[in-house]
Amino acid sequence: MEELEDKVKQLGNSLPKESWVGAFPLILYQELWLPSRALKATILFQTQFEAYDTDIILASLPKTGTTWLKSLLYTIVNRNIYSDFTKHPLHTENAHKLVHHFEYTIYDNNSDGTQPNLAKLSPPRLFATHIPYLSLPKSIRSSKSRIIYVCRNPLDTFISSWHFYSQIDLYKGKGYELDHNMIEKHFGMFCEGKFPFGPYDDHVLGFWKESVQNPNKVLFLEYEGLKEDPKAHVKKMAEFAGYPFSEEEENKGIIDDIIKLCSLESLKEMEVNKKGNYFGYFENKNLFRKGQVGDWTNYLSPSLVKSFDQN
Repeated sequence: MEELEDKVKQLGNSLPKESWVGAFPLILYQELWLPSRALKATILFQTQFEAYDTDIILASLPKTGTTWLKSLLYTIVNRNIYSDFTKHPLHTENAHKLVHHFEYTIYDNNSDGTQPNLAKLSPPRLFATHIPYLSLPKSIRSSKSRIIYVCRNPLDTFISSWHFYSQIDLYKGKGYELDHNMIEKHFGMFCEGKFPFGPYDDHVLGFWKESVQNPNKVLFLEYEGLKEDPKAHVKKMAEFAGYPFSEEEENKGIIDDIIKLCSLESLKEMEVNKKGNYFGYFENKNLFRKGQVGDWTNYLSPSLVKSFDQN
């Protein structure tokens, strides 16, 4: 344990560093701007995880619909077990506790470095990650496990990230006050890829290319498409995951019920999401803001957008 800690500490000290939204520490690891806290967990994930062919992994950048997709995926796969949506686990557990994250819970930096016993989980095992495709463990890329990837307009991703990271507990009691007039500076960092799990283009293109070359491996979804036509996308997710809806289910309105249960409005009003935290210092209530398409127009000037397009 001490040997591992020493190696991670030495590696962390040698890597380039940045701060996102003022105080959230990042390090450049394998061309990826990784949250400093997640370095050890990411190394353990890459070196220890053994994928099963039945595994389903949700991949995304932060603030691109991860909580929404976790809720949908969990509900789709377990709909025969939890058929009464009024008593669904989402009412008592945050989605991040139902679909565990490799970097933040399974291989958390606070662990003792031993390999977690994931074999006890019943198939299909549902996981999530923010790691880019080419940085995933070889066992995931070489197995028949399936990946559902969701991307979001980069400008909306930035605005959502800006609001989210400015509210985390990490800042509280440390004498740091966020200057929201510095949005231009941080947008510049975003354009350079210096934000949690960036760069944006590398992340999105890695999964998109694999979805084109191997559509049975990666299902590539767009947040905006999910918002516009959730029913078609939920059907696509269910089919890809190996849990297609029957004609009888469709006629009974099961798909509509799932969409309603997992909607931003529904999740936001659940008591479990109004209190508590996940991953140690992210508050549940901060997971749900607007979820709108095009909210960036309320914050970014035409000149900033132009600079992004030219980047």
